[in-house]
Amino acid sequence: MKKVVGAAEIRRALIRIAHEIIEKNNGIKDIILIGIKRRGDYIARRLADFMKTTEKRRIPIGALDITLYRDDLQLASDMPIIESTDIPFDVTNRIVVLVDDVLYTGRTIRAAIEEILDFGRPKAIQLAVLVDRGHRELPIQADYTGKKMPAARNEIIDVLVREIDGEDCIVIHDRRKKTKKQFGNQKTRIGLKQVSEPMVKQLKIGGSEDES
Repeated sequence: MKKVVGAAEIRRALIRIAHEIIEKNNGIKDIILIGIKRRGDYIARRLADFMKTTEKRRIPIGALDITLYRDDLQLASDMPIIESTDIPFDVTNRIVVLVDDVLYTGRTIRAAIEEILDFGRPKAIQLAVLVDRGHRELPIQADYTGKKMPAARNEIIDVLVREIDGEDCIVIHDRRKKTKKQFGNQKTRIGLKQVSEPMVKQLKIGGSEDES
């Protein structure tokens, strides 16, 4: 495992994305942030903090909990499992900025867009990612990108965040060399679940806009 980006560089990238979102949309009117759990959720919260510093107003934040049977981990299926979703506001006629840590094949984003549309009809859906690693399988591109990091298919890029992993960094490793001993109890960005078909466990609407 090799650390390729540190905390300071991640912070600068997120500040830049926050300013780009404000500039592209002529302010933050009608903007809501929805992070893809788990790490996209924390990244969305940080973007909201940076945008509040500039605009002096808090942006509503929601979260999607989606686990995919990922191609890059040689899982059995590409279909998502939606475990829980917390979108405590109406998305209709709002500008939804969907936030994720790593953009790869595009299948996670496709699943997230489908889920958002179940809650209403947004004015627009934009995509912000910290890392774009290429190798797209669907015609999906980010509107805001922190880092473009082309990687071979046998390489895995993980974004670590201090809220979950104890530090902010981006690491890259060869999937063929990844072992349980290497990572111990470290929580990675992909949760693996052995199920035979996609399922919906819970959809939650309501609650506070922001826990932080």
